[in-house]
Amino acid sequence: MVRVAIVGAAGYVGGELLRILLGHPGVQVVAATSARHAGRRVDTVHPNLRGTAELRFVDPTRLPAGDVLFLAVPHGGSMVAMARFAALAEQVVDLSADFRLREPAQYERYYGRQHAAPELLDSFVCGLPELHRERLRTADRVSVPGCMATAAILALQPLRAAGIVDGDVHVDGRTGSSGSGAAAGPYDNHAERSRAMRVFAPVRHRHEAEIAQATGLRVRMTATGVEAVRGVQVLCRLGLADGVDGRAVRAVYRRCYATEPFVRLVVQRRGAYRYPDPKILAGSNFCDVGFALDEATGQAVVIAALDNLIKGGAGNAVQCMNIRHGWPERLGLEFPGLHPV
Repeated sequence: MVRVAIVGAAGYVGGELLRILLGHPGVQVVAATSARHAGRRVDTVHPNLRGTAELRFVDPTRLPAGDVLFLAVPHGGSMVAMARFAALAEQVVDLSADFRLREPAQYERYYGRQHAAPELLDSFVCGLPELHRERLRTADRVSVPGCMATAAILALQPLRAAGIVDGDVHVDGRTGSSGSGAAAGPYDNHAERSRAMRVFAPVRHRHEAEIAQATGLRVRMTATGVEAVRGVQVLCRLGLADGVDGRAVRAVYRRCYATEPFVRLVVQRRGAYRYPDPKILAGSNFCDVGFALDEATGQAVVIAALDNLIKGGAGNAVQCMNIRHGWPERLGLEFPGLHPV
């Protein structure tokens, strides 16, 4: 039995890590930290966990040693304390942005601060199994990508690898309110967020750098907050190489994702969900990918959707842990989503 602990367990991603790991047959949750809620039962903060465990939050300073440490802390919190975290567990899985970008200058450009531990950047493996599965089998330091970055990378990478993308890529991302976290500011309360479609990053969203780093493409990104609580959807607009038609694009995706447990190609002729829609993915670790082509102009719109808290966060992290320990990747992640919701 693998002993795991969660730092920042009172947040939304931390709560989803608890939900998944408390039911995971291969692990024992030995600690869930929260400075604010130390001593309280975890189900007082995450009421959906009532009756599942007697676990109580502990102060981060009392974090015990274990086998796997999940860091669900705000951006900037991991890099300043990584030496202490690394001493407590053989494997560290970081869900913050601190170790996603390989270049310190890129981190400073997109996050507005100098990186506190640039010497550690190369020690982290990108926690995206579809691209880095072999490295993850032996990785002791894992950095889970951002939610919209995960969706866009899974949408774009097969086309880039096939050499059929022509020119820049424009990524239009939409995200639900849970993407702002449990400690969101006043502009994210219900009165301000309800019925809003708020363009909060008209240019240079932070995930733009991750997408470009992973794919090698020239990427420009816009992000909008929508009324949904959960879910991410990205529309990636791009040009295709001469002679590439819909059949060729479909073949690329099928070849790339035929054996992937959590990526599905969704391109149907009819129906309300004929393209990827995050509504039916809530709680699941799936990323759905689809596309539409204007063959007359050679332009394509590639669409991807996922639950930002699961495949865009906690689920992806657990999938990486499963790979590292030689377990089936679906272990603990079998939930298929709900319909209707």
